[in-house]
Amino acid sequence: MPDLTVALGIGAAVILVAVLAVRVSVRVGLPSLLLYLGIGVLLGEAGFGIEFSNAELTQALGLAALVLILTEGGLTTRWDEVKPALWPGIALSTVAVAISVGVAGVALHLILGFDWRLALLWGAVLASTDAAAVFSVLRNLSVTRRLVGSLELESGLNDAPCYIAVVLLTSSDPITWKLPLTLTYELGVGAVVGLGLGWLGVHALRRAALPATGLYPLATVAVCVLAFATGQFIHASGLLATYVAGLVLGNSKLPHRADTVSFAEGLGWLAQIGLFVLLGLFASPSRLLDAIVPGLVAGAVVTLLARPLSVLLTMTPFRVPWREQVFLSWAGLRGAVPIVLAMIPLSQGVDGANQLVDAVFVLVIVLTLVQGGTLRLLSKALRLDTSASAREIDVDVSALDELDAELLQVTIPAGSKLHGVYLAELRLPPGATVSLVARDGKGFTPGPTTRLQEGDQVLVVTTQAVRSATETRIRAVDRAGRYARWKGEAGNG
Repeated sequence: MPDLTVALGIGAAVILVAVLAVRVSVRVGLPSLLLYLGIGVLLGEAGFGIEFSNAELTQALGLAALVLILTEGGLTTRWDEVKPALWPGIALSTVAVAISVGVAGVALHLILGFDWRLALLWGAVLASTDAAAVFSVLRNLSVTRRLVGSLELESGLNDAPCYIAVVLLTSSDPITWKLPLTLTYELGVGAVVGLGLGWLGVHALRRAALPATGLYPLATVAVCVLAFATGQFIHASGLLATYVAGLVLGNSKLPHRADTVSFAEGLGWLAQIGLFVLLGLFASPSRLLDAIVPGLVAGAVVTLLARPLSVLLTMTPFRVPWREQVFLSWAGLRGAVPIVLAMIPLSQGVDGANQLVDAVFVLVIVLTLVQGGTLRLLSKALRLDTSASAREIDVDVSALDELDAELLQVTIPAGSKLHGVYLAELRLPPGATVSLVARDGKGFTPGPTTRLQEGDQVLVVTTQAVRSATETRIRAVDRAGRYARWKGEAGNG
């Protein structure tokens, strides 16, 4: 019991410190992973003396945390934001990964003298961008939808092919012509599993009359975790299945969606904190000095050669402007995922795996400081900053089962064209009505002559039959104003 008490106390203290560290990371524009890694190192052998060197356990816990991070990423990714970047995002997460692995493998073979298999293994580990790092940085930047969508899709999807490549290269089995078929099967079936379970989860949750609101978020996350387990069980990509299932669930009309997203975000933060602290605990500062040179060489190869070349070859066919290509090349943030992937060969006893883990640790710290700290400046230098543009309107849904109706909670952001619109001009479909407006901390029942303002929270009651048309109309007016239909704005994109 005393050991349990101490463990719970240390865990609670670490989480509280990590939560407070989020505010610091947001202010300086860096992923909070650096602070979490620092906490882990401080607790480890060089600090408080906690020794932890179990590579297999670190890999298992890291993979479990990655599942929760991808679940949160899928649930919080807006389809209308990533849809314009769907094919570029898929190209970055598949074709660009293959190019990056090949280019990095050749360069590291020639520069550091690795044998071909080990050089390609380094390339596969370093090809993955980190979903947690990308989401935490990009969602605090103001860049175009296509850039955000491309990078979010890439970071959510490219873990799967990189994981498969690392597992195959770690194995002693010979690489044959069957490799492309294996990759195609695992990725294709993984995507199908995610789509299928996501679709089933949506329909089940819509029809389930659960006795407590808090059960809906639990069930939603469980569907995503089940997608991972199912994919892995049939030798497909469980990571891809997880992200796709979350994407389907997060963009469907789920009851209590806001509660579900908040719960998933909390789990995602907990997974990030636990993962990065664990990796910091595993790291040995005494070994990192020997890994600085190979880590910096590998980082330079990936950042200045492999990544830009892979972006150039995959984005040029989509006619992506050179400014956006430069930003995409620099925004391939590395985080915990490469370290977790490096644990796979270490747990299998591959020669040179210790150096790989240490080098990746060094590389992640350096690249996070250099890339994460300069993305905002780069977006402004390339004239890609859109901070003056209006943010997408936030519409949440709660089910009113007994009334066969739904309640929409609309938050009007700064820059919205809803500002100044009279309720009579909103022209919601029959069966929908604005029941309450909350403004400056006070609520009131609006009338036809009530004018909406930025910062208002508007409650709209609508029958289920016209719920979709109601939200579509609200989004159209948000983007184009009271004359949305005349301007051709349908509110769907």
